[in-house]
Amino acid sequence: MARVDSYEQGVPSWIEHVGPDLDGAKRYYGRLFGWEFDTGVDDDSNGYSMAQIDGDPVAGLSGQQPYEQGQPARWNVYLAVDDVDAAAGKTAEAGGTVLSGPFDIGVSGRMAFVQDPVGAAVGLWQGRHLIGSCRAREPGTNGWNELMSDDVGRAAPFYAAVLALGTETSPMPGTEEDYTTFTVGGRPVAGAAPPPDGVSPHWNAYLYVEDIDDAADRATVLGGNEVAPRMDIPGVGRFAFLSDPFGAAFCLMVDPPEE
Repeated sequence: MARVDSYEQGVPSWIEHVGPDLDGAKRYYGRLFGWEFDTGVDDDSNGYSMAQIDGDPVAGLSGQQPYEQGQPARWNVYLAVDDVDAAAGKTAEAGGTVLSGPFDIGVSGRMAFVQDPVGAAVGLWQGRHLIGSCRAREPGTNGWNELMSDDVGRAAPFYAAVLALGTETSPMPGTEEDYTTFTVGGRPVAGAAPPPDGVSPHWNAYLYVEDIDDAADRATVLGGNEVAPRMDIPGVGRFAFLSDPFGAAFCLMVDPPEE
């Protein structure tokens, strides 16, 4: 188990499921990952639920706002920021759009939701009482995130200007394609890759599991769907690509075997 006490700016710190059936989502993901749930830490949480492992928050689940009715469910990704007002203030000049905020979430933290120049929405989270997920790199936690876009070259300067994220490009093991990573202090913290055909730009989430095949099989038995073949990438890990019963896409991953 890896405990997390803080997040550097630009590092994905929180993931959040938003959908039309909060209770159904809790049942599905609770059975898939063994999550337990508690309501938000604030009295005005409006039904927001925290997914927990041994009492530690690892993800959020929420119902939809009235204006979202009829839309499929989704997973939101939040990037840590030192000052959400300052980051949001740089968004327009960098070619993005502030969709909501900044505003306080009780004592938990302060947030904004922005859209980058290629159309991908992402949350900005300035943690206070809640830094984000308190666990990482163990089953049931967020393991990796990617900006899915065909135009990473246009998106990268936005994230550099707003969050000081660097980028590196390297060959993808086992393929003839290059892969872009976002970096903080030279350390890879997220990736960027083209989305599947017909899918709009977005940020995705990979969640750790103990066994890809067992977890992916269980995800479909519980009502989800596999949307692409399972994949092994040498030196990176094994992956499965799914959608839940409510239409939200998500991925599963395990690290490569130790040599």
